[in-house]
Amino acid sequence: MSQSPQNITVLGSTGSIGVSTLDVLARHPDKYRAYALTANTSVDLIIPQIQRHSPRFAVMRDERSAQQLEDQLFALGHKETAVLSGEKGLLRVASDEAVSAVMAAIVGAAGLSPTMAAVTAGKKVLLANKESLVMAGHLFMEAVETSGATLLPIDSEHNAIFQSMPARYQSGKSTGLASEGVRRILLTGSGGPFRELPLAQLPLVTPDQACAHPNWDMGRKISVDSATMMNKGLELIEACWLFNTTADRIDIVIHPQSIIHSMVEYTDGSVLAQLGNPDMRTPIAHALAFPDRIDSGVGSLDIIATARLDFEAPDYQRFPCLRLATEAAAVGGTAMAVLNAANEVAVDAFLAGSIRFTDIPLTIEHVLAAKTIVEPDTLALVQAQDASARVLANRFIETLIRA
Repeated sequence: MSQSPQNITVLGSTGSIGVSTLDVLARHPDKYRAYALTANTSVDLIIPQIQRHSPRFAVMRDERSAQQLEDQLFALGHKETAVLSGEKGLLRVASDEAVSAVMAAIVGAAGLSPTMAAVTAGKKVLLANKESLVMAGHLFMEAVETSGATLLPIDSEHNAIFQSMPARYQSGKSTGLASEGVRRILLTGSGGPFRELPLAQLPLVTPDQACAHPNWDMGRKISVDSATMMNKGLELIEACWLFNTTADRIDIVIHPQSIIHSMVEYTDGSVLAQLGNPDMRTPIAHALAFPDRIDSGVGSLDIIATARLDFEAPDYQRFPCLRLATEAAAVGGTAMAVLNAANEVAVDAFLAGSIRFTDIPLTIEHVLAAKTIVEPDTLALVQAQDASARVLANRFIETLIRA
């Protein structure tokens, strides 16, 4: 007897991860249905997605965008999709009883509440929003355990680590890495577009240069994070929560080709790695079908054409954001939420042309030094720390602009 397609909510459908997710879903209409799509204010981008996938719901960030979307869908004669707005709408489609899995791909702190709602509802959560764990890792993982939700990582690095773990770990029956004979995790990163740029030129780089990633096609915010290597720092924090380990058991390795997505070293000296073309459809398809495998649309890796794989240690002088993230992980508490908030504000200011590329770590360091770090026991406290850190970051950026 054939089964009905699983209903999938895609939080952040117009971003790069969302677009890739819809591509994979479209390849398997017998298995999956796009039940709900959400976007920020990109009405023009979500309309063709709605026309293509006919979701039950579409959610926009604010009422104005929602009304605009509703009017345009009416003019097009599209009546199958109900339009919702705001956080209330996001929470509804993330926790809807009809939904089997949620792709959590809203970038930044804005994705925390709907992702947590999906976890609390016990959904299969495909986690592409690393900020949820960076900001509220303890609360998030506690909610996963309490609700019985299934958490599968989508970041290519964390998905690679997951794939390289023992079967017992993947099934959720492990008591920890040490009991599985895991010695350490090797978290790879390309080094971004400025890995070899003379340090004296870093203050002069433009937003377009920072967004020109050599290997991956990503949104502008994530691309800048890759250029500063803050993305790798956030991934280190995320890996600590996902794999129940500490930062001292995770080594960051610069791998310019982005072919090996990460590795796991075992106590017997074995090192298992997951390789593939740099295409996010691979981890998306893996997580969607887990523990089975489905076609992702990604071509075979031509290892002969690749020819070589290079590795080097990260340069913390070149990438001070990576140092700041590592230090925040060691401090713990709300330090990681503060780090993330200051980074989001600084990246926005850089992309707007208000500050220099090298002002991003200066802003983060200032805010971390100014904030009192506490142990968060509620999501509201985390969000309050996030909000106050943003105020401090904006004030500091104003001084940089006036200077």
